[in-house]
Amino acid sequence: MPIEIKPIGYIKTPYKEKFAIPRQPGLATAAKGHIEFVDEFNSAEFFRGIEQFSHLWLIFQFHQTANKSASPLVRPPRLGGNKKIGVFASRSTHRPNNLGMSAVKLEGVNSDTGKLSLKVSGMDLLDNTPIIDIKPYVPYSDCVPDASAGYAQNKPEELLSVTFCESAAQQMKALQNQYPDLRLLIEQILSQDPRPAYHKGTPSERLYGVELYEFNVQWRVTLQTCVVENISKISSKGR
Repeated sequence: MPIEIKPIGYIKTPYKEKFAIPRQPGLATAAKGHIEFVDEFNSAEFFRGIEQFSHLWLIFQFHQTANKSASPLVRPPRLGGNKKIGVFASRSTHRPNNLGMSAVKLEGVNSDTGKLSLKVSGMDLLDNTPIIDIKPYVPYSDCVPDASAGYAQNKPEELLSVTFCESAAQQMKALQNQYPDLRLLIEQILSQDPRPAYHKGTPSERLYGVELYEFNVQWRVTLQTCVVENISKISSKGR
């Protein structure tokens, strides 16, 4: 029998494109956003008691790959992008039913505008990702200290130090009041070297860019240092 699943809401995040999104939740704690709910679920009754939990599980849809067929084999970035493993032994976005799950920190419940939303942080989700369900994170059962995780046993090392050139530092200073967490977010993302796996470990004069909030952040990698070169606002026509 067919199964019909409808989004209960959509998450707003700093990540406007897939490139440079941390590959797991919690790796960029400065990433902050909120979940807005469709009218059917825009009621405090659905969330009564949720403030008792510090973290939540988000069940979501990989909406940008929803129309692409799943492959039985994928190339995890943690294995250098060369070795293939089964899709069900990975967290690849290209999978049957296009569902994913992430643990995020609950920062609060907001209803100031008349619409209820949940403020969250540490997400690894693209802006406007459909949220299918929300469940509380329960430490005594969800955390398994002696679990083994194969090729993903350990947290990725921060490969790069991150610096800002003089002009980028001035741009960052001008944005500090409006975006107090932006500098830390940039540092947390770029320190993980979000370049394609086959670019890692090699210096390059290539200029990379990623959209965060309403800005295009551009950087280069020299030796083990990521240098932020420019932070510019993206015009509405450029989107």
